[in-house]
Amino acid sequence: MDIPERVFQYRYHFAIAITAPLVLSLLLYAAPRLITVLAFFWPLFASTAVFLVLVIVFGGVSQLQATDHYHGEKAGEGLLDYVAGQPESTVD
Repeated sequence: MDIPERVFQYRYHFAIAITAPLVLSLLLYAAPRLITVLAFFWPLFASTAVFLVLVIVFGGVSQLQATDHYHGEKAGEGLLDYVAGQPESTVD
């Protein structure tokens, strides 16, 4: 009588162990193949890859230019002053 009590104690574990592979096999059967997904989304993947490469390239170029100082200013400081409305110098 000890075995049926143990089986009843682990009934949820057995149910999950049976249903999980069934659900997984049904999903794998009904899911589209990877080649189909890649064939559908290849323009999106290609354009995203090109965009990321351009961001990396221009980011590297911008960092190289940011190290140079233009007339003693940091890069973009003049633009920030203009946007903030701070005059560069006051004439007496």
